[in-house]
Amino acid sequence: MKVLWITNSPFPEVYTKFGDKPPVTAGWIYSAATALFEQAGNLNFAVASFYKVREFTEFEIEGITYFLVPEKFKFKQNSKGEIYWRMIKEKFNPDIIHIHGSEYFHSQSFVNACGSDNVVLSVQGLVSVIARYYFGYISMLDLLKTVTPRDIVRMDTVFAKKRNLENRGEKEKLLLKKVKHIIGRTSWDRDHTWAINPDAHYHFCNETLRPAFYKHQWKIEECERHTLFISQAQYPLKGFHQMIKALSIVVKHYPDTKVFVAGRNYFSNVGIRINGFGRYINNLIRKYKLSDHIFFIGFLTEEEMCKRFISSHVSVCPSAIENSPNFVGEAQLLGVPCIASYVGGTPDMIEHGETGLLYRFEEVEMLASSICKLFSDDILAQKISEKGKIAAAKRHDKKQNAARLFQIYSTITEQS
Repeated sequence: MKVLWITNSPFPEVYTKFGDKPPVTAGWIYSAATALFEQAGNLNFAVASFYKVREFTEFEIEGITYFLVPEKFKFKQNSKGEIYWRMIKEKFNPDIIHIHGSEYFHSQSFVNACGSDNVVLSVQGLVSVIARYYFGYISMLDLLKTVTPRDIVRMDTVFAKKRNLENRGEKEKLLLKKVKHIIGRTSWDRDHTWAINPDAHYHFCNETLRPAFYKHQWKIEECERHTLFISQAQYPLKGFHQMIKALSIVVKHYPDTKVFVAGRNYFSNVGIRINGFGRYINNLIRKYKLSDHIFFIGFLTEEEMCKRFISSHVSVCPSAIENSPNFVGEAQLLGVPCIASYVGGTPDMIEHGETGLLYRFEEVEMLASSICKLFSDDILAQKISEKGKIAAAKRHDKKQNAARLFQIYSTITEQS
């Protein structure tokens, strides 16, 4: 079977070939490809993506064919960009085309150029829905008050970012209406894709996570007590402002509490470099006098993420919306007790009181109480750790997920 993947970013080998450092994001896609390649050895596999090349480039590394399209066609509607997609399809002649991500312009560009026959689209996030929650329930007045000169000069306010998501969401809906096959993994994405295109065939397939998360294990006796870990906080829908409000309650009971925040750090910027959301967050931190409790640690490699996870007492996913956050899956796979807001597809991943704790996004008091429960009750923390590991090991089983994906491909090709 000849399988063509279309991804937002190339695999790590491509970056290495050009002497660049691979990004720390989207490693799970590469893990899924590796598992599929191992499971179905008879695959003829190709990956098409964008890269900083001047001209269309094709090469092979370790049995995988790579097609690189110049990045200048990534975000612009351009007939030449569609020519590249047709050229890739004609050169490789795939039996199945797997597009990763409905939120990207190039996903729609491929379908416009080549049609939807033998195409399956994997839903990651649904920006058409996520845009509704972008402000994370922060009031318009508070957001307006914290707009900075940087935001205005760069036309990069939170309001502009929300409009951008809404515009991308409209394109996403057009794409979802055109495709015949969709891969999802939660009741949330199934319901929303059904509402947009009830005629599409929905195929369930869980995700395979990055390799390091299958190798390490959290132990309560080895973690740093009263520490929390959050994977990202750079825009309002990730709910970091709610975490700060909850933290103001937690420190009354556990004054030594520390919160470690990974991902892009806008919050340490000063003067004209800071953006509006960064100013809002800094104002909250000052209001509650929490500057000695919060640590921004930047982007982490796969191994660094594992180390930070297993060093933490509790992990928290406080988002206003998620589909199936990898952060929750990674925490559970490692055995780190996890607390998450009851939003989107997250309840499909956590059974409250058994494999994690859930709370309403708006109820920061419930989040604070959940944190204190896990800090004070080792029996509960270890129960959630063990049951979370069992659930995650089943959900993120490499062989089963690869076999399921190959089964989906076979079903689609047999129907064509």
